[in-house]
Amino acid sequence: MDMTLPPTAGQAPAPTDSAARKAFYNDISTFSMSPLWEVLHALVPTSPNTPCVPGFWKYADVYPYLMKSGQLITAEEAVRRVLILENPALRGQSCITQSLYAGLQVIMPGEIAPSHRHTQSALRFVVEGHGAYTAVDGERTQMKPGDFIITPSWTFHDHGHEGRVDANAPVVWLDGLDIPMLKFFDAGFAENHAEKSQPVTKPEGMTNYKYGANMLPVRGNSPFGQTSPIFSYPYDRTREALHELENHADIDAWDGVKLRYVNPLTGGSPMPTMATFMQRLPAGFKGKPYRQTDGAVYSVVEGHGSVDIQFNGKVTTFTFGPKDHFVIPSWHTATWHSAPGSVLFSFSDRPVHQALGIHREERV
Repeated sequence: MDMTLPPTAGQAPAPTDSAARKAFYNDISTFSMSPLWEVLHALVPTSPNTPCVPGFWKYADVYPYLMKSGQLITAEEAVRRVLILENPALRGQSCITQSLYAGLQVIMPGEIAPSHRHTQSALRFVVEGHGAYTAVDGERTQMKPGDFIITPSWTFHDHGHEGRVDANAPVVWLDGLDIPMLKFFDAGFAENHAEKSQPVTKPEGMTNYKYGANMLPVRGNSPFGQTSPIFSYPYDRTREALHELENHADIDAWDGVKLRYVNPLTGGSPMPTMATFMQRLPAGFKGKPYRQTDGAVYSVVEGHGSVDIQFNGKVTTFTFGPKDHFVIPSWHTATWHSAPGSVLFSFSDRPVHQALGIHREERV
């Protein structure tokens, strides 16, 4: 190998010459190299400058298309009949932020979304409807509006709707997955189950009896690794806690009453890559502005309100009601308002930020 240095090596930099630089860039490009100084400020910005923008999906607008999808393709043929919520600035990339995926899934009475598993972690937040179930690792749980349900990484899972076609409406839920994260790490695997619907081997509610009663088994490890052993968090318990705290505890000036779901074995987030929250904005709430590095996806459970989202001098306002969905990207300043009061579910990639020591929040 020729180790001879270029003639100018060791000499002081020549005066700026755009033509010479361009020729130099072309030369090093043949060796799959490029100059850091041309992109340094973009790679290491003074503050987060996400390409994502706020996005809003009014349920009244998207619902007809969810129903239309049910007429065009079956749950079995689609495997998962979902309309992806794409960030308006990242169309075609199947993501709502650069690290998170979100979509609205619908299942009709009598259908089964066939069993499979994948390394991506998933959450389901039930938007509306009754009669559907999710099965995880041999146990089923009913899906009721407001319920938060987990599909741990690499666990077989399927969904079904046992209601009669003439008596039960479709069930719709929000899917949240870490698909973009695993794509970034090239760590995605998937496998179909041998049967369309996995065998049920455990009584419904068994995981809650084991892990959800403020008690834990004396022996035995978590069945789902770093993911919570509870895969179904019913809304009725969450709602009761929020309203009791609203009536008897201090109201946070930024979030109202906000609780995070936890893994009872660790006290951390239910999933290693995604955190989930439920918050109550009391009637007459006028919040203070704040921002955080984890972009968050919201599903409105009850009530009405609005959020002002500011970034780089531009303000976007979303006026929301039940079943609406929206995303607040990283480092966008949010300010909440709710005259009648409201309840919102949200999820973000905060556990990854915290694990890396890069999470930051600023409250004005």
